[in-house]
Amino acid sequence: MAVSYNALAQSLQGISSCFIPKTYCVRDTKQRSRSNVVFASNDKNIALQAKVDNLLDRIKWDDKGLAVAIAQNVDTGAILMQGFINREALSTTITSRKATFFSRSRSTLWTKGETSNNYINIRDVYLDCDRDSIIYLGTPDGPTCHTGAETCYYTSVFDQLNDDEASGNKLALTTLYSLESIISKRKEESTVPQEGKPSWTRRLLTDDALLCSKIREEADELCRTLEEKEEVSRTASEMADVLYHSMVLLSKRDVKVEDVLEVLRKRFSQSGIEEKQNRTK
Repeated sequence: MAVSYNALAQSLQGISSCFIPKTYCVRDTKQRSRSNVVFASNDKNIALQAKVDNLLDRIKWDDKGLAVAIAQNVDTGAILMQGFINREALSTTITSRKATFFSRSRSTLWTKGETSNNYINIRDVYLDCDRDSIIYLGTPDGPTCHTGAETCYYTSVFDQLNDDEASGNKLALTTLYSLESIISKRKEESTVPQEGKPSWTRRLLTDDALLCSKIREEADELCRTLEEKEEVSRTASEMADVLYHSMVLLSKRDVKVEDVLEVLRKRFSQSGIEEKQNRTK
């Protein structure tokens, strides 16, 4: 079971760039053995510092005082990178909301993006059930890999075993994003003349009226599975059709699925009525 650091300070987490309000804490350049956050001297802040230190104490650091941290995109679920952290790196990540790691070769902290400006902005931090592995859940400002790739994971072992030449240039994608990638390729191909019968995706990409009519048709069929109390499997099938055709429309409009998920995430703490009132007209 994963444990979220936000559970301890949920009431303190706001829109600021720090999980803990800046008025409560400053960097501690001397006390490296404990949390590098020092709180103003009152009972509430002393208690909060004790909670942070207690959580750090409960992590199973290895004999070198390190643990593994995995950075994950909060919207796409993509695994961005892996690094090592020590107590101070995790404490810095919690307070700065920037993914921070420990360099074993240089024996110093480093923040992802400090040279490239491609920071990973932390939304939450999770511990695994054994408390020896950490997830940095966040949004990247740009490509994560030093090669310029979106993530550091783009080499498929199975493709290499099959001698696939593209094995070193294939991002690890979940089902939804694999579909988005295929649609994007079909979009690129649609600009080149083709002999023979075009694929269904190509037809949709080149015929706006057909695409919109199919989205309306599939949405209606989805609703009928509820109205006519059809099998649950039928609802899943019709929803898959709605998703596919809607993603073709997104591609036509140069909108990424990630952009849609970001909008949804930002609505989590907002009522539907408030959200509609704040929409740009």
